[in-house]
Amino acid sequence: MKTVALPISRFLLCLLLLLSTALRAEGGDDGLDRKLSMKNSKGTRYQLLRQVSDQTGYLFVYDSQVINNDEPVRIRKGEYTLRELVYAITGNRRLRMEFLGNHLLLTLPENKPATPRPADSTLAAPAYFTVEGIVYDRYTKEPLTSATVSVKPAGIGTVTNFDGRFRIALADSLRLSTVHISHLGYENTEIQATIVANKFSDFELEPKVITLQEVVVRAVNPVQAVQKMIQTREKNYAIAPEYTTAFYREGVEHKKKNVDLTEAVLRVYKVGYQRVYPDQVKLIKMRRIIDKQEKDTILTRVKSGVQATLLLDLVKNLPEFLQPDEAGCPYVYAHTDISVIDGRLANVISFEQQDGRKEPLYKGQLYIDTENYALLEARFEMDPRFVEKATPMFVEKQSRDYKLTLLKAAYVVSYKPSDEGVYQVNHVRGDLEFRARRKHQWFSSTLKVWFELVNCKVEPGDGQGIPRNERLPQRAIFSETAHSYDANFWGHFNVILPEDKLKELILQNLEETNK
Repeated sequence: MKTVALPISRFLLCLLLLLSTALRAEGGDDGLDRKLSMKNSKGTRYQLLRQVSDQTGYLFVYDSQVINNDEPVRIRKGEYTLRELVYAITGNRRLRMEFLGNHLLLTLPENKPATPRPADSTLAAPAYFTVEGIVYDRYTKEPLTSATVSVKPAGIGTVTNFDGRFRIALADSLRLSTVHISHLGYENTEIQATIVANKFSDFELEPKVITLQEVVVRAVNPVQAVQKMIQTREKNYAIAPEYTTAFYREGVEHKKKNVDLTEAVLRVYKVGYQRVYPDQVKLIKMRRIIDKQEKDTILTRVKSGVQATLLLDLVKNLPEFLQPDEAGCPYVYAHTDISVIDGRLANVISFEQQDGRKEPLYKGQLYIDTENYALLEARFEMDPRFVEKATPMFVEKQSRDYKLTLLKAAYVVSYKPSDEGVYQVNHVRGDLEFRARRKHQWFSSTLKVWFELVNCKVEPGDGQGIPRNERLPQRAIFSETAHSYDANFWGHFNVILPEDKLKELILQNLEETNK
């Protein structure tokens, strides 16, 4: 029998294949047989999966209709393989597991495709899919509030709620697009939409450490930085009119209990920052959820709502603290830090009222791009030392039974660039806190009023605006009109998900509706 000599390259290839097979057998399906120790034996499915993430570094992606995040489970403490631990936590041994980078995808075996329905003469509704999950700090594991989630080519986006959760609805044609997640002070992260489509996912952001190599060390004159931001508005911000589809919500919390929640989808005609007349608003959908059992409802009118969110477009409606060159400007400015927003370095300009000024003014931070001088974000509040004096500025109508005293008025306004580099308002949030004292009583309670708006889609303006008879009066108060809760109300609108605290009010309202 003749012996055939293998070329050395083929021999090495066979050897490598054998070694690879042996290593795979030892590692067990790329790590699924890795041994893990489970310390806490009970919690929700999500909490226990998070423990596994902390040990392995893998982030789970799964359909939340298959794995119920909030369902409490209990497993025995001890040592498991990664595969067995996932089975134990989810209670489903049919799950398939696939590694995608640092994500572990959990899916059910595919069923046979359903027989297609016969076509009819009606136009089929566009198909949608969702991307949802929680964004959190990679190291502290704390959820990140107000992180921006967007699909840039489509001009679609939303923000995370106070629990770090989000859900965004996308047309089926965007499955190959990239979902972009960013937050002040963190590195951005991106993931292909098709990987996380119709699944619940964890997304972790890494804090951005700014190295000396990234910063040209030079003295920054804070007043000149603010002045340059104003001077470059024509280059950085929209002059031409635009339409935006925005989600708005406002709420009232009394005695640490949510008593009122109003949500709406708005069509906003942005007239451009140079126009002196106000932006226009059309109400598309809205609903109100109220605690009907709340007996101590405080009837009042405070300066918040849709009008406030429009006025908080700081680039269009320049507040006094953005006009440092005006004669008698009551503010002092300082360059206090360098940060990063959406991958852009920003000078942090802090401001506060001058010593000796006793009237209620604002203090806060402005995040101004180091290169193009665009205002990326503003965080400011009424100076706590004089905030009570500002009560008449915020309360337009006092309740007959209660006296309100302002304790806090804080705001966050952020801007995001389009693909053309033109910045638009992205997210506005306002938080007002009052001391509420019933007349003829010694003790007081706390009343919190909050509101926020996120621009979900931007489209070019047509120069026509919104017809006058369709415009929402800017001083309208949503809470003056009652609306019932509908679980399917929003359809494919992108909204800010309700936090756990608000879910109680929503569920209570839903139960009462179904009675």
